[in-house]
Amino acid sequence: MAYQNILYSVEDGVATIKLNRPAAYNALNTALNLEVLDALKEVSGDSAIRALVITGSEKAFAAGADIGEMAGATPGVARKICSVAIEINNRLETLPIPVIAAVNGLAWGGGFEMALACDFRVGGPKTSFKLPEVSLGIIPGANGTQRLIPLVGASKAKELTMLCLAVKGEEAYRLGILTRLVDDDKVLEEAYHLAAELKKMPGKSLAAAKQAINVGSNESVAEGKRVESSEFCLLFDTHDQKEGMEAFAQKREAKYTNS
Repeated sequence: MAYQNILYSVEDGVATIKLNRPAAYNALNTALNLEVLDALKEVSGDSAIRALVITGSEKAFAAGADIGEMAGATPGVARKICSVAIEINNRLETLPIPVIAAVNGLAWGGGFEMALACDFRVGGPKTSFKLPEVSLGIIPGANGTQRLIPLVGASKAKELTMLCLAVKGEEAYRLGILTRLVDDDKVLEEAYHLAAELKKMPGKSLAAAKQAINVGSNESVAEGKRVESSEFCLLFDTHDQKEGMEAFAQKREAKYTNS
């Protein structure tokens, strides 16, 4: 598929989705969202992809939903619009590979929600997160409030959401919204460095760890414990478990096959 609003590429096992509406600060309209969704399906269908990086332009990761598209929407139309964003974020969250958001500049509204659905967020001092929806007479619609709670707690999530406060790089890192804080001109480079670190790990155990943590965070700690225990046992039927433990005992570098 020829994309008009994103750039999609795969190199050395790492896929990149670059949001590409720079004149609109990568505002998330339906056309862009549908292209992101299509690209995510490509990622899901390619077993050679070991990590995904999502990024935007120098000034904006994504400055939120396209207000011009939403302003006159009825509740039914609003549901259709947000359902695509919800599907994108759910796919990011449940992909069995690490997903890294390289966040330059603004990640507001839907852009913040998309970044929150990723496993890791890399940013710089000028990175800015904000949920401005309440000031527009609505609330976040792609589950951003719920993904924010485990990171900052319910009270802070209420403050950020209800007062529409912007959180910039250093504070975002302190709060746990950013995983890594680097110089602004090093954000994408650090995201790829993180992807390279993760690629060294066996894929099946990465996927299992992600699943267990997500279940514990999104459902309950009790269910997360059950999934963790189950996945721990199942991994003993994989090549990489045998290889990893043998390599450790033999004091050599493991040669994983992600199987």
